[in-house]
Amino acid sequence: MMTRSWCTLAALLLVAQPLVTESLEAQATAAPAAPTRTTLPVQPRIMVIPRAKEGQDLRTLLDKELSLRIGLSKVKEAFDRRGFSTVDFVARLKAANENGLFTGDNQSDIKEQIIQFSGADIFVEIELSTTQSEQGNSSLVILGAYEASTGTSLANKIGNSGKFFGASEEQLIQRAIENSADELLNTMQAKFSAMLEEGRSILLDVSLKTGARTTFDDPPKGQDRSLAELIEDWLSDNAFRNSYHLQGITKVRMLFDDVRLPLRDAKTGRSYGTNQFGTGLAAYMRSLGLTVSRDVKGNTLLITVTAP
Repeated sequence: MMTRSWCTLAALLLVAQPLVTESLEAQATAAPAAPTRTTLPVQPRIMVIPRAKEGQDLRTLLDKELSLRIGLSKVKEAFDRRGFSTVDFVARLKAANENGLFTGDNQSDIKEQIIQFSGADIFVEIELSTTQSEQGNSSLVILGAYEASTGTSLANKIGNSGKFFGASEEQLIQRAIENSADELLNTMQAKFSAMLEEGRSILLDVSLKTGARTTFDDPPKGQDRSLAELIEDWLSDNAFRNSYHLQGITKVRMLFDDVRLPLRDAKTGRSYGTNQFGTGLAAYMRSLGLTVSRDVKGNTLLITVTAP
């Protein structure tokens, strides 16, 4: 009786053991689920880029960090499988270098130039770390999605692979991304769809440089309405669905805290952002005989009248 009991117990343990010690590699060899594709009315173009730390050059970062190359590839694959349109960061970076598009060494400027050159609607920054311990190895991925034109945050997600023995870094990174991609995409798509309906919001600050003779109460030469009224008329015609809000006005400054822009140019279908809107407004003000300068900082558009 004792012998049969121990034999029976040993047999049960042998059956149960694979369930307890199943490795990440074994899980990866299981039949993959059929990829899901999301049917979107308007698909954003997404580019995945590495997050550069202080002192790192975005242009050469991938040459030094194998894990980032793996991460970029895996995130892009995850988006592709779900039906999103993606832009290859490495290909765009190479093309930008070959065309001499980078005008300086400032990392923030380089990032903005790559994003603008890519034509992406959304960029997703990725940061990775892999840890080894006595309890097993694990990877952590941090993903942040941003609207390309204004840098507005759309979604953030942290994914953890969990701890495994004998798993490769690529397997750990893939698992961490799989644990975070769906939620990131769902949040990102919801906010992008809302912007399609409501437009993206920017802040518009129009001011007069000290020494300029014009005020917002004065009509420009040849006009019978004040400069403030003419600017509001232009905004009504060019803001998305005529949506804007004037927060305050003085003789030397007009501040609009919420001006809505479309995501796409109605005529060309291309991405339409703060820069294009600012170019249009500056051109209109110049047509009134004014000399103006324009500056774009994220989702803030600064227009300054310098003369007359």
